Amino acid sequence: MRRIITFRLAALVAATALTLTACAESESGGESGGDDSGPIKIGAVLDITGAGASLGVPERQTLEMLAQQVNDDGGIGGRELELIIEDNQSTEDGAAKAATKLINEDQVDILLGASRSGPSFAMRPIAEDAEIPMISLAANVQIVDGSEWVFKTAQNDSVVLENIIDLAVEEGWQTLSLIRDSSGYGEGVQEALAELGEPEGIEVVTTEKFAPDASDFTAQMVNVREAGADANIIWGIPPAAALAQQAYRQLNIDAPVIQSHGIGNQVFLDTAGQSADGLLAPLGRLLVADQLPDDDPQKPVIEEFMADFEEEYGEQPSTFAGHAWDGFTIAVQALEEAGTDPQELRDYIENLEGFVGISGVFNFSAEDHSGLDKTALAIVTVENGEWKLVDDNRD
Repeated sequence: MRRIITFRLAALVAATALTLTACAESESGGESGGDDSGPIKIGAVLDITGAGASLGVPERQTLEMLAQQVNDDGGIGGRELELIIEDNQSTEDGAAKAATKLINEDQVDILLGASRSGPSFAMRPIAEDAEIPMISLAANVQIVDGSEWVFKTAQNDSVVLENIIDLAVEEGWQTLSLIRDSSGYGEGVQEALAELGEPEGIEVVTTEKFAPDASDFTAQMVNVREAGADANIIWGIPPAAALAQQAYRQLNIDAPVIQSHGIGNQVFLDTAGQSADGLLAPLGRLLVADQLPDDDPQKPVIEEFMADFEEEYGEQPSTFAGHAWDGFTIAVQALEEAGTDPQELRDYIENLEGFVGISGVFNFSAEDHSGLDKTALAIVTVENGEWKLVDDNRD
């Protein structure tokens, strides 16, 4: 699926970062990775502070826990694993600078991040130019569309929308309204929704936008109520998505509300409170692990991760922590099997099939650097402040 995305900011940031890259290469010779001695280095760029903190903090916790486990087990091929984490402060500029540092100063062998789509867009051209494998933890399919060196673990926004259209067809909804995050996470969603809905006779009647750090959604929700769609989609991450959910209920909009997979953590439930009850969302299976059938291939993997995380941090992991588990574990498996040569690492990931992760069962290919289809998501609702499985969508 092709979509037009505005990359002006990302391109400007990337151009600045690439200038820094060229300077660093002139001093260091431009080498990164591929050594067969010393520690193996994984670099991560995460949204630890700022608008994406509810994603980046559990991702950081996951990476730190997993890195310790690897080193406790003897490292990778007998070599110590060094994990270097940078906070991009939820900005594109911060992500570009952090990626440049990790590649040129720290000489990492593989790059993880960012937590959100906008910062991942800013990192992509830097990884591509340096020819270093990168695994994003964010959703927008454009992060990997046409990429050579960049992969991702969060389910594509396109497969989320496929699930929403399937739900609309099942429920008989012919008109939809969209209230979306104005950052990279929301870019292209309106166009993709219209494209998927057209063959089914489903129309997007209005689209409203909000900033990732927005707190007042009254104007958007009044417009949505007046549009009178059969169902309405809120597309964002906490806390904004939760505050938008509250505003939706406060304005007594009767139509069903569907949220995106960006709400998959306890922060959303805590912030949205009772207003979350009754919503629908295509989400990863981690949130409903206890409701999965015993023969689900992901269930034992998810349960082990949840037990480890709770033992380490005293709380349950979020969907976003799961994206980090997937990215890190794929990276470590690739490093174990292919070594640190960048080209061999890239090739290994691109040909990885049947990898059972937290976010789904991954099947990468030259044509698909995401590796997940719509069956990686389940339709979930909220009842009395808890996630409840509606349809496990496992064909």
